[in-house]
Amino acid sequence: MILNERETDEGTLVSVCDPDIIGETFDDGEISLTVDEGFYDGEEVDEQTVLDSLSQCTVANLVGTETVTLAVEHGFIDEENVLDIDGTRHAQLLWM
Repeated sequence: MILNERETDEGTLVSVCDPDIIGETFDDGEISLTVDEGFYDGEEVDEQTVLDSLSQCTVANLVGTETVTLAVEHGFIDEENVLDIDGTRHAQLLWM
């Protein structure tokens, strides 16, 4: 998975995506999602690194089947909050 972490005034913003979808656009007619290199490109990491990052972030944007499934399986995202956009999965995480 590709992980990008950045600090903002509000806390740590994390973006994670499957490596094979960087630069892709998914459009189901109602919603369009571009996995923009400027936002999602980062370091290729293992599952544990992603989980550690999700446990410490303030906000996370997750795209791709592998990435979102990992977050769901480990309790970061509820399955009913996952969007399916043109065959890929997308979810957002916000710790309050």
